[in-house]
Amino acid sequence: MTTVSSEETFSHPALFYRGAGDYTDRTVAFVREGLSAGEPVAVAVPGPNLELIRTGLGADARDVTFLDMTRAGRNPGRIIPGVLRAFADRHPEGRVRIIGEPIWAGRSAVEYPACAQHEALINAAFEGRAATILCPYDATALEADVLADALVTHPTVIDEGRERASGDYDWRAVVDRYNAPLDRPAADVAVFGFGTGELPQARRFAVDRARSLGLPETRLPDVELAVAELTTNSVVHGGGRGTLAVWAEAGRMACEIRDAGRLSDPLAGRRPPRPGQIGGRGLLLVHHIADLVRTHTADEGTTVRFYLDICRYAPLRPGF
Repeated sequence: MTTVSSEETFSHPALFYRGAGDYTDRTVAFVREGLSAGEPVAVAVPGPNLELIRTGLGADARDVTFLDMTRAGRNPGRIIPGVLRAFADRHPEGRVRIIGEPIWAGRSAVEYPACAQHEALINAAFEGRAATILCPYDATALEADVLADALVTHPTVIDEGRERASGDYDWRAVVDRYNAPLDRPAADVAVFGFGTGELPQARRFAVDRARSLGLPETRLPDVELAVAELTTNSVVHGGGRGTLAVWAEAGRMACEIRDAGRLSDPLAGRRPPRPGQIGGRGLLLVHHIADLVRTHTADEGTTVRFYLDICRYAPLRPGF
């Protein structure tokens, strides 16, 4: 594996691995390179892979920060501010080294576009930062189009122990490709139109509908808070009004706000707040609350859709 010197800036390789042994050998070597160089190291991967790395490191594991990505990164939009930047910003002096595995075989088709956009946006979020973020991909379990996207979102790829530049690298193309219109189901969708005077009613509408769909009572405050943030954004930045829709979909409650605004910043909602920042945290807060967030923005308007699992525990939400 190529060692990245501390003088270099951001490095973002994809690691294509085949089997548990290959995974362990290459990730443990990557971690030990960082520890030998005196770099703070974090590992955020799915639970079973977390244990492979922890066991492979032996006593060295005590010097590494571990996070189960199936919880900390349940919503891909939460990973940059709540996992990657949170760790890097705690170590502002010198280089940091992170393993982040946001894409695994259990990810659903509705989650994947957000995962791919996340991998692309890491390049913008860490531009100029002294950091190395290695992203493993299971070359035996993931579909060919997922591996192809990895070549577009990562400037380099490590495959069978050899690191090479990716000729397909163009992270903006992936952000644009998955900025696709979000279709609603044909039936059983409750819709509420709102303007400045209907914000309280919009919150009550969403909470009542979420309760009727079976969302646990403990998560109803999350619905109310997320809807409050998004509908307020619509009134302030999205033309003064919008539409709210709520429905059930594959064991989740889906809640969607559409308005006439446009999101011009691809990292909106993914930047940690600056010290003393007032306002501008609405979409960031929604990312930290929700189990998944999908967006579509175009000249004619913006759609933000968030999902909460109906039959799942509340996710681990890193602080911000």
